[in-house]
Amino acid sequence: MRVVGLMSGTSYDAIDAAAADLAFTDGGDALRLVPLGMISAPYEDTLRTALAAALPPTATTLADVCALDTRIGQAFAALAVRADRELCGSQAELIASHGQTVYHWASGGTVHGTLQLGRPAWIAEATGRPVVADFRPGDVAAGGQGAPLVSLIDLMLLRGRPGAPAALNIGGIANVTALPASGPPLAFDTGPGNALLDAAARRLAPGGPGFDEGGALAATGRVHAPLLRRLLAEPYYRLPAPKTTGKELFHPGHLDAALAGFGGLPPQDVMATLTRLTARTVADGLGPLGVTEVFASGGGTRNPVLMAALREELPADTALLDSGVLGLPAGAKEAYAFAVLGFLALHGLPGNAPACTGARGPRILGSLTPGRGPLRLPPGPAYPPASLVVVPPPTEGSRPG
Repeated sequence: MRVVGLMSGTSYDAIDAAAADLAFTDGGDALRLVPLGMISAPYEDTLRTALAAALPPTATTLADVCALDTRIGQAFAALAVRADRELCGSQAELIASHGQTVYHWASGGTVHGTLQLGRPAWIAEATGRPVVADFRPGDVAAGGQGAPLVSLIDLMLLRGRPGAPAALNIGGIANVTALPASGPPLAFDTGPGNALLDAAARRLAPGGPGFDEGGALAATGRVHAPLLRRLLAEPYYRLPAPKTTGKELFHPGHLDAALAGFGGLPPQDVMATLTRLTARTVADGLGPLGVTEVFASGGGTRNPVLMAALREELPADTALLDSGVLGLPAGAKEAYAFAVLGFLALHGLPGNAPACTGARGPRILGSLTPGRGPLRLPPGPAYPPASLVVVPPPTEGSRPG
């Protein structure tokens, strides 16, 4: 089955669409994934501005939320049409859409609700295909954190590897999935990935790209130890797993509060300190788990200064690798992950890993919006697949035309 996965993360800079050919193998014990490629589209400037203006702690209105829900849904729909045509030869059978997270209601270690915008009806209408969307609330309703949902795919990829492997995704928020040598698997948000870095870049370098491109600012700065200590005092870092967070906590106001009293710090030193904060909190989260290898993905992997800082913070004997080693490119892994979650949902199979999210048990995730034709659910295996086998994509000459 050809599935298009749609994803926009907490950095809300662009929408990614990854297409995959998915099938059960070995009697349903494994899932085969053939990557068919990924395309991206940046949010149109006025939409991105409206989205940023509506995010907490800023006040907004239901009229604004309704408009965003529609406009984001239309943007996702336009990219889904392109992905079907360019990556699937107009033969996609399912669209899986994460949508855009605008609020993750967490307090005291408990998630009470989560909201992703981007109405799937726009995608179903534009493509004519059925759409699985709204994945996170099902896990939250079962007592889970609703994140990181990619942990299920991480576990399927990491099982069977030697030692204690872990997966790391650095988006606006950084999250990890780990298979310790003993004990159950764990997954959680470690804290800010690019969230505070991007907020500082927009503040300190107005008119720039809105992020520290290539880590150029941080590379010329020095870590300011008192500022780093103040940032590390945030209570979230000491909460036990499973735990999740978002820009409800790590927003520009959080940065302003940390900088109070440190007037005159060079922008480069602020960026260097925030870069070290992300690296330190990832390493601190993984440290007690004794991980032996870390497979990194997400936009943060394109920042060589951040990756070098992470290499310094991790133990010397812990390998730091790109997720492409496992067959899923660092920039496309999450979009592929939601293609898998949509495929599982369509076949009536769970999409969460309860040990990682804290849910009371496995749950089929997502809501299904029919396409233009009759909706026929395919049969699936009685049990969810334990492993994910990524096989090389077809050569250019054998792609669907």
